[in-house]
Parts: sequence; C-alpha cells; structure tokens
Amino acid sequence: MGLREQKKQATRAALSWAAIQLAVKRGFDNVLVEDIASAAGVSPRTFNNYFSSKAEAVAARHLDRSAKMADELRERPAGEPLWTSIRHALLAQLEPGPEVVEHPVGDRDRWAAGVTALMTTPSMQAEILRAGALAEAEIAAAIAQRTGTVVGRDLYPSLVAAVVNAANNACQQHYIRNDAKVDVKRVMIEALDLVEAGLPDPSA
Repeated sequence: MGLREQKKQATRAALSWAAIQLAVKRGFDNVLVEDIASAAGVSPRTFNNYFSSKAEAVAARHLDRSAKMADELRERPAGEPLWTSIRHALLAQLEPGPEVVEHPVGDRDRWAAGVTALMTTPSMQAEILRAGALAEAEIAAAIAQRTGTVVGRDLYPSLVAAVVNAANNACQQHYIRNDAKVDVKRVMIEALDLVEAGLPDPSA
C-alpha cells in the first residue's frame, strides 16, 4: 500500500471514529457533518469525499474492519486450518488503531449506553444492515479464495462468512449488555471456540 492510500485510509478511519464518538456522546440526531469533519481535523468537503451521510460514516468502521479481516485472511499461511486463520484475522481487527489511541473511549457506562442508543436509531439501522451485507460479502470472497470454493455456486463461503459476522455481532452485543465491562477479545475467542466446536449444548 502506497503512502497516499495509507493517508486516505487513516482519514477515513478518523472520520468514522469521530462520527461514532460524537453520536455516542450527543445523540445521532444532534451531530452535524461539520462537527464530524472538525473533530477529525478536515473540511466538510473532505468528509463528503469519503461518505454520503453521517450514518454511512458511523457504519463504515464495521465495513472497513471486515475488509481488513478479509485481506488478513488471504495473507495467512496457505496450509493453516481455516478456523485458525479466521481467528487470527478477526482478533487482529480488535487492536485499536491510531484514531482510537489518540481519542480513547471515556466513561465506559456512558459509552455503552450511548452505543446502544446509536445502534437503535432508525436512521442508522438501514445503513448498519447495508454495511453488514457488504462486510459478509468481503469475508465470503476471502474464504472462497482460501477453500477453493466459489461464492454463488457453493454455499460454504457465504455460510461461514455469515457465521463469523453473527459471532462478531453477538460479542459486540454482549459487550454492550455488560456495560462495556467485559474483555471483547476474550469473549471473541470464546465465541470462535464454540463455533469451531460445533456449538455444543452447554448443559451437556
């Protein structure tokens, strides 16, 4: 990746994170594009070069992390078991980027409450669904490449991608329900262990 592309990705990540932080703090409807651009240190015109709406900016974080996961999955060793590769690729996306290090989450209780409110905002829900579908498609393409299958012809890559996305979503919801007081990485490892084991009945 060239320096220019790295800068573009960094700007996109900064805008998305700024959109999330402001929406969590103030409420989605109380945030303007100008506010997001200012928080990220760019102009509103620059914001519009990356996103068509503030909802798209918020949802972009999930989409971009899924795209990076797909890239990471393609780069894992060819002989590595698929679920081992998925585990490494997914957990790598939980590491905070520079935008998070520079602007960390504040009070955990307020953050969890704000994220819950944000994710249930009607104007956000359609964008979240769209981003989720695009994210699954990215992951499915990477899984197909690793397994020699074809998206559309074979069920396997799309099914695995849907399971990975569902596990990710379940972990994020578990994090929010527990007021951001659980270790997301630990929960994600547990979820992947359960999936890989075939989701055994816990009562057994």
